[in-house]
Amino acid sequence: MDTYLGESLFSKRLKNGLQVYVMPKKDYNKIFAMYSTRYGSIDSEFIVPGTGEHLKVPEGIAHFLEHKMFEMEYGNVFDKFSELGASSNAFTNYTNTTYLFSATSYFEENLKLLLEFVETPYFTEPSVEKEKGIIAQELRMYEDEPEWQVLLNLLKCLYHNHPVRIDIGGTVESIQKIDVDTLYKCYNTFYHPSNMVLFVIGCIEPEMVFKLVERDENTKALYPQGDIKRIYPEEPTNVHKSTHTVCLDVTEPLFLMGFKDVDVGYDGLPLLKKEITTEILLEIILGRSSEFYEKLYEEGLIDNRFSFNYEGQKDYGFCTIGGETRDPDKLHKELIKSISHSIETGIDFKDFERVKKKCMGEFIQNFNSLEFIAAAFVSYHHKNINIFDYMNVLQDITLEDVTKRLNSFFDLSKHAVSIVMPK
Repeated sequence: MDTYLGESLFSKRLKNGLQVYVMPKKDYNKIFAMYSTRYGSIDSEFIVPGTGEHLKVPEGIAHFLEHKMFEMEYGNVFDKFSELGASSNAFTNYTNTTYLFSATSYFEENLKLLLEFVETPYFTEPSVEKEKGIIAQELRMYEDEPEWQVLLNLLKCLYHNHPVRIDIGGTVESIQKIDVDTLYKCYNTFYHPSNMVLFVIGCIEPEMVFKLVERDENTKALYPQGDIKRIYPEEPTNVHKSTHTVCLDVTEPLFLMGFKDVDVGYDGLPLLKKEITTEILLEIILGRSSEFYEKLYEEGLIDNRFSFNYEGQKDYGFCTIGGETRDPDKLHKELIKSISHSIETGIDFKDFERVKKKCMGEFIQNFNSLEFIAAAFVSYHHKNINIFDYMNVLQDITLEDVTKRLNSFFDLSKHAVSIVMPK
């Protein structure tokens, strides 16, 4: 397919259900590949397809599984990628786990290695026990990480029951319950090709990628599986707690305010529209060209690290606003004042037009980065969104859409505050 941005995207669904996408970029000498499963930290309770078995697994197992996948019977996969001149990595977030590599040579060998290690689970009791110690140490380290703690505590304030309130890595206690049998059950459920996507971008011929992957996948004799029924606890619309403060080794207080989105339960284009509308709204009210930012920056209440973000998924959504500040209470009051003022006076059409053009420009500019395209494509794919619909949806958003979102999303009863104070 040809896209709005003049890019060409080629796709093929294999017999086993795996969706493969290739985007040729002739002017680049680097190739970037991502192999991703729609399996993240919030997927701790589910029905196993084909068996009807109801499983509730320990928190943090998706992240644990990601760590274990790099171990093969012959040793560590990172070393193999290095020998082939490639850089490799992986990450787990709330909703998916992704494995990737970038390389300028030996593409076929690197792609075969990516497919091989992600599709070959190798778990032993001694290695699982060893990993528990490594991840427990990692979790304890994050207990002293101010930026992570301020976000984690905010999510614990916003949510009563939803697993997004739990650390992606789980807890020191929960990972002790992980065993080899449970790892294999999770792997066989979520690492099935039907639940995965492979995206390749760079100076590459699509047909070559399809043939290589198809040849590899046909040796596995797997067939598409049914949908995985994911089970999440019932979540009240109100926030769990209005504020949370901890003391850590910081030189200046760290402040984060969040709003809980209760307009959830859908994905695809409606989710994309909501996401872009919210981003436009936040930029108008709090962006660097806003009166709010200019005033508070001049007063020294915020600095250039002040930021905001919206995280929208089918089953949850929230925004975060904040940064370092000398006076968290005053910043909180100023934010409430600015949001309330916007609700009372409405959004200026000129501001709306300006920010909309800014969003278009940034999106087009980001297409100079292979890493951005791959990460955004895969992230949106897991939400049943095609990244190339972004520009069309953005163009169709009206001032009325943004005003409606302003009045529905910024409900002060749905907000909470997390603060990290110096010891």
